Amino acid sequence: MKIPQEIQSILEKIQKEGFEAYIVGGSVRDFLLEKKPKDWDITTNAKPEEIQKIFTKSFYNNTFGTVTVINKDADDKSLKNIEITTYRIDTGYSDRRHPDEVKFTPNLKEDLARRDFTINAMALQVKNEKQKAKSSEMLKVKNYEIVDLFGGQEDLKKKLIKAVGEAEKRFSEDALRMLRAVRFSAQLGFEIEKKTFQAMQKNSELLKFVSQERIRDEFQRIILSDRAYEGVELLRTSGLLSYIIPELEQGIGVAQNKHHIYTIYEHCALSLRYCPSKKLEVRLASLFHDIAKPQTKAGTGPDSTFYNHDYVGAKFARKILSRLKFSNKVVDKVALLVKNHMFYYNVDEVSEAGIRRLIKRVGKDNLKDLMDLRIADRLGSGVPKAKPYKLRHLEYLIEKVSRDPISAKMLMINGQDIMKILKAKPGPKIGAILKVLLSEIIENPKNNTKEYLDKRTKELYELSPEEIRNSEKIIEEKKEEEDMEDKKKFWVK
Repeated sequence: MKIPQEIQSILEKIQKEGFEAYIVGGSVRDFLLEKKPKDWDITTNAKPEEIQKIFTKSFYNNTFGTVTVINKDADDKSLKNIEITTYRIDTGYSDRRHPDEVKFTPNLKEDLARRDFTINAMALQVKNEKQKAKSSEMLKVKNYEIVDLFGGQEDLKKKLIKAVGEAEKRFSEDALRMLRAVRFSAQLGFEIEKKTFQAMQKNSELLKFVSQERIRDEFQRIILSDRAYEGVELLRTSGLLSYIIPELEQGIGVAQNKHHIYTIYEHCALSLRYCPSKKLEVRLASLFHDIAKPQTKAGTGPDSTFYNHDYVGAKFARKILSRLKFSNKVVDKVALLVKNHMFYYNVDEVSEAGIRRLIKRVGKDNLKDLMDLRIADRLGSGVPKAKPYKLRHLEYLIEKVSRDPISAKMLMINGQDIMKILKAKPGPKIGAILKVLLSEIIENPKNNTKEYLDKRTKELYELSPEEIRNSEKIIEEKKEEEDMEDKKKFWVK
């Protein structure tokens, strides 16, 4: 790993003016782990106004001593805006988030002592040949020195997340740090040190003082990590899950039926673990797809049922994600996947028309994600095969019928054509005719020809509005009957 030239240049300019300058925080941690830091943060004993004198292309509009240096010419996005913060001491956290008072200090040790975890409380100084180590607490390695006052390097070796100083004090200052501990554990594959974890369990209720937006950001990073399952388990065992998704805890210890060997919560968590997709929406849907089973469970033992848990679960997912301030796009996509995760398919039992209706209901662009959710659901149930023959056959049929009409735009006739054929003006009857035509063509796409649709349009026009509605109703009832038969085969209703 190399320190970018842009960072070295900033450090040299600060040092040239007689000030100390260090790379600090997570960027040092990632550097030592030989991972590319997402951001490069710098700390110094120079005051904000002194920093701005050195870097005229900068701005400073906060109370925390952070000056942002603008570097528009940098190729790397992470180097376009570099934050430089003056050594500081934070005192009082009455809102459990922001310090009541920020004081600048000339002492680097005091600055590092206020940080959350030991692996984030190290500083790195790039050394020129003329410079010498100023402290025995600095470890000189090639052309840089590491200031490590709290055992961060040792904890990196041990793969340990450990609070700086007194854990309870760190969490009372900012309760989000507990969630960050889980996130670092999930992302890095590290364990949380025993006393730090016990402090999390004891202070988990402090999370209620944290904004939903900040919780969402950390929770999202956990879900997208390679150890998302372990992250959710840490949320549960630490008590934090109760303040993020209490609905998920309703499935703890609740048995299912003869189709499942795991409890509801275990199945949801394991579905996330085995989710083949890296997409946030699919992973969230994997975790939430059966979240409404406790509320819809009927009966006990191996013959229990969970009627409509897919529809109720979609409502749960929408409520949870909206509460956590996820975007409407994410909320809608997860709700769609959860609502449709119980689609039934057996070779020779579901018609091509049924597949076309599935495509129309879910959207062709969402089918791959729905299949990934089904795979996660299967593997989370303990079955050996992620994709059995019938799912592969379904993919074949989807590909086969994907060019068939599933929307009015794909018909060989449109509203303008209908009005021209009938010499009629725009009105509700034209729309009703178009809807009936689409329903009929979904059932039999071979009839999607200009000749047939012209003829059928004239026939429908002769009917009264009530008769047209009845035609549409008959088609919808047929769809519902097929859907009910499919659901009975899969123990849903």
